[in-house]
Amino acid sequence: MHEAGSRPDAPAAAARTRRRVPRWRIEFRRIPWLTLGVIAVGGVIGALARQGLWAAFPHPPGGFDWTTLGINAGGCALIGALMVAVSEVWHAHRLTAPFLGAGVLGGFTTFSTYIVEIQKSIIAGAPQTGMAYLAATLVIALLAVYAGASVTRLLSRPRQRERS
Repeated sequence: MHEAGSRPDAPAAAARTRRRVPRWRIEFRRIPWLTLGVIAVGGVIGALARQGLWAAFPHPPGGFDWTTLGINAGGCALIGALMVAVSEVWHAHRLTAPFLGAGVLGGFTTFSTYIVEIQKSIIAGAPQTGMAYLAATLVIALLAVYAGASVTRLLSRPRQRERS
């Protein structure tokens, strides 16, 4: 014990308190819960939009899946535009990119389904369709990101006055 009127050493007391808290509980507090929640909500919105398009535009088994190709191409173009917008054009809220990029557009695009569609084409006896779909998606997705970013940069440039 310590004498009446004196206080224990504050740093030593704090160190003893920290040692009693399990490390996993301290790390648990550092998890960006708000960011994860925003991404999850955005992901639900994107997935519902994707599902709506699939319901509206189904494709036959073994056929070329134009709907998923369009979803992935459109989503990639929007991701390219969004990343330029939030990094070069807007002074956006810190949760804008996680919500729209990882959340909405991450939930909307569906590269895992793209792989499943290739597998289904091969199983249905149409390996040429599957390989064409593989190549087309890779090329179109990369071009869409580039196009989305380029168009956004072009549209966001301040118009220069014509000099007489």
